[in-house]
Amino acid sequence: MFKHTIPSIFPLIAPNLTWKVKTNDKVLYITFDDGPHPTITPLVLNILDEYNAKATFFCVGENVTKYPDIFNQIINKGHAVGNHTYNHVKGWQTSDTAYLENIKKAAEVIPSNLFRPPYGRIKPSQIKLLKDHYRIIMWSILTRDYDKRLNPHNTIKQLNKLIKSGDVIVYHDSEKAQQNMLIMLKGVLQNFHQLQYTFKAL
Repeated sequence: MFKHTIPSIFPLIAPNLTWKVKTNDKVLYITFDDGPHPTITPLVLNILDEYNAKATFFCVGENVTKYPDIFNQIINKGHAVGNHTYNHVKGWQTSDTAYLENIKKAAEVIPSNLFRPPYGRIKPSQIKLLKDHYRIIMWSILTRDYDKRLNPHNTIKQLNKLIKSGDVIVYHDSEKAQQNMLIMLKGVLQNFHQLQYTFKAL
């Protein structure tokens, strides 16, 4: 069985980051990484519309530059957007100066105070540089939609048991994840819509 939750120690180690949202309401926070994509993101937007769901899209700057109309479509439909660097760079393998410059470059096309580090990999020194300017969003549920070994239908059952109010859930509007993601997104939305949850943007 694949691991979809984070180790409980992570939020204790990095309390400045948002891992989950404290709430007494039946609400979930669906997020997407790596878009916008010219054909996949519109499919995602259509599914979200079906369930009156709002989501947060952590966009890669170079993709926004390539597909500005899709990016504007996300915003016009009332979803939130966040910075996911300009070139999807790994914080662990990048100097603080280069990392910050890459984020600043993305910020020129992504007007947002939300940031998610690609791969969830960010150094404490980078957090320190960013925390006064950005709300750094991690996650409590990782769908692993990019993993070709997953059976999406079995995964839906697992996720529906694991997910709780306030969870921040990660999907990917990317070619690698597309096949699993579209099935899993609809399955989770359908289940929690029936349970009278709402889906909000961060």
